Amino acid sequence: MKQRVIIYAHPYEKSFNQAICDKVVETLAEQKKSYQLIDLYRDNFNPAYTKKELELFASGKTTDVLVEKYQQAILAAEKLIFIFPVWWNDLPAIVKGFIDKVMKKEFAYEITNVGIKGKLNNIKEVVVYTTATSPKWYLKFFAGNAIKKVFLKATIKQIGIKKTRWYHLGKINSISTEKRVDFLNNIKKNI
Repeated sequence: MKQRVIIYAHPYEKSFNQAICDKVVETLAEQKKSYQLIDLYRDNFNPAYTKKELELFASGKTTDVLVEKYQQAILAAEKLIFIFPVWWNDLPAIVKGFIDKVMKKEFAYEITNVGIKGKLNNIKEVVVYTTATSPKWYLKFFAGNAIKKVFLKATIKQIGIKKTRWYHLGKINSISTEKRVDFLNNIKKNI
């Protein structure tokens, strides 16, 4: 049975990102959907390449057992769900490192005469939930739109996944409890 893989990245257990993750897990359980949670901080995932790891880059191999574990989960998935804060208008370093180290050549893509060809055709969709002090309109129009333009429309597309959705809750430092609850309740509709 195909599963959903949740890639969660926030170091603080009382963050609103944790509430989002909890709601996603609760919703998938209610829907009787198979899922696996990858908690990058709890796993102590190292997003930086070591010299030895980088030497294996061209071959697509790894010495990192977590990378191998994550790749196996992704191969069994039909949907990836990312949950993370937007820091400095972009992905947190740990999420970027996850992409760098897990979505390797020969696993997630191959090089052809006309460019990169994605190999993760088993993944039908990527859903991203983010929070930030900045509202979505600011991220899109004044901060380069890194989540949509780079992460979703370039990186994710290059590994073979065309369908993407992005849900963002901005002004996280000042937003009302009512808006937070609404955001969480909408997860049931948009997961």
